[in-house]
Amino acid sequence: MPDRSPRSFRALPDSVARGREAEAAAVAWLRRQGYRIVARNVRTPAGEIDAVAIDGEAPEGETLCFIEIKARFGTRFGAAVAAVGYRKQARLARAAQWYLALRSRWQGPCRFDVLGLEARQGAWRYDLVRDAFEDPG
Repeated sequence: MPDRSPRSFRALPDSVARGREAEAAAVAWLRRQGYRIVARNVRTPAGEIDAVAIDGEAPEGETLCFIEIKARFGTRFGAAVAAVGYRKQARLARAAQWYLALRSRWQGPCRFDVLGLEARQGAWRYDLVRDAFEDPG
């Protein structure tokens, strides 16, 4: 399925629908980059994780990645990846701890990635930051 263009994305009725569309485009892109998606929209008492995936191409071997996805229509308010500040990082780290404790038997390395989608000239521009931050807690 091809990615929905940002023009179609903008026409969706609300932020929840736009978020779902952006996440679907992001997950499709992540798969093309070699990530194996394990879970999406994981809800924990600490918050939601947009995507959990295994990166088999990581230098340290297979790595479990907790991925925050942000979409923007442009960079007028800054880059999409810059929208993941300290508070969001802390929430994602707590959610990852819940996930590892209750839903996973993963014993290998983990990291936090941020994927920004920005609308540029009628197409998505993807900006992936691998190992974007350490657990701030």
